[in-house]
Amino acid sequence: MLGELLSRILLLLFGYAMPAFECFKTVEARPNDAHMLRFWCQYWIIVAMVIAFESLISWMPMYGEIKLAFFVYLWYPKTKGSDVVYDTFLRPIVMQYEPNIEQRLLHLRAKSGQLLSFYMKNFADKGQLSSWMSCAMLSLINLRDPIKR
Repeated sequence: MLGELLSRILLLLFGYAMPAFECFKTVEARPNDAHMLRFWCQYWIIVAMVIAFESLISWMPMYGEIKLAFFVYLWYPKTKGSDVVYDTFLRPIVMQYEPNIEQRLLHLRAKSGQLLSFYMKNFADKGQLSSWMSCAMLSLINLRDPIKR
């Protein structure tokens, strides 16, 4: 209902910028306040999970508005939504599957390192070569067919 552009702007302000600044203030001004540090860690963990699974649910009508309302619910002091969502839903699920998640992440890290190494060995030189060849071809085309001025 708000419109996609307005929803995105409000989400940037109230879902990311304002919570990030509040988190910054907690870290800098109250580094010994374990409750607030935990609250903001929970908030950002939940936000990361929403973003990770966003492609599965972003097709829903009014998704932007629902996401905005959910993020405000998470940080709004009277609802303490981060505590509720984290303790009721997220923590039990992650704790149950933590060993499996850890194993898959370690495997993914290893594979991504191997993939990066493969691309660096096999395509870095070719990429430079193809860039050079493209420039050379453009130069030849320009020499062969000069633009008449």
